[in-house]
Amino acid sequence: MAGDQLVVLQDDKKLQNSDNVVAAINTKAASPQVVAATNKVAQALDTPKLIQLNRAVDVERKTSAVAAQEFAAANNLTAGIEKGPGGDIIVGAANFSENATLGELYKIALTAAGYNVTVQTIGNRELYEPALEKGDVQVVPEYAASALDFLNGKVNGANAKPLSSPDINETMAQLRPLGEKVGITFGEPSAAQDQNAFAVTKAFSDKYGVTTLSQLAEKCSGSATVLGGPPECPQRPKCQQGLVATYNFNAGKFSSLDAGGPQTKNALRTGAISVGLVLSSDGDLATT
Repeated sequence: MAGDQLVVLQDDKKLQNSDNVVAAINTKAASPQVVAATNKVAQALDTPKLIQLNRAVDVERKTSAVAAQEFAAANNLTAGIEKGPGGDIIVGAANFSENATLGELYKIALTAAGYNVTVQTIGNRELYEPALEKGDVQVVPEYAASALDFLNGKVNGANAKPLSSPDINETMAQLRPLGEKVGITFGEPSAAQDQNAFAVTKAFSDKYGVTTLSQLAEKCSGSATVLGGPPECPQRPKCQQGLVATYNFNAGKFSSLDAGGPQTKNALRTGAISVGLVLSSDGDLATT
């Protein structure tokens, strides 16, 4: 059903794992003041606020630095931050706007703690994680479950039993000891998550009374429903396979698009698909 406003359906049976934003810190640089400063960022964030930060950058076209400064001022981010011994800190960021904005928030908090901070775009996890281990960068904004899956494969082998969980406390309990093995200390996880999610238009949600994935499965399985997502979605346990296994949601058709990008969102807005894979912190999503 066509509509301009997109809403995420609640993952009420916890299909997705806990990809909460968390600071990853090179252990040699993880002084109490550095950890405390990054924890201030964690305490200030939740998913609606992360969506608004992403909207400021991706929709309103502000720079990550400007969006972070406005957020810091509005949320009194630097209040009470203890000064550390000082020195240079490089915050490494992945090559997408949300991570860059999170890096700028860490810069603000760490600068308030007395450090000389620069933010450097590194690239994907395969690049920034080794740089963090070596100490080429000292802090990186990470995502708990994804970081755990990566380190689990690195430390325990590609065929290791999955360790990440929908429960952030369980995920962190597994992540911290793996981090210790490679010289990475993890801060306090925030309430903000960036994970796979499934969206419909608000018009669709209102018409069919669907706000959760369980309701979608109950009311909207069948031949008329079209699921949209990246080409690999039908084979992925957190995408179509998971919708079938966890919710017994059976779409009549799958439309191969992109991973939460403009193709999927346009297909939702025009009514070409019924439900689409998005990222839960996307700036295009409604926060109410």
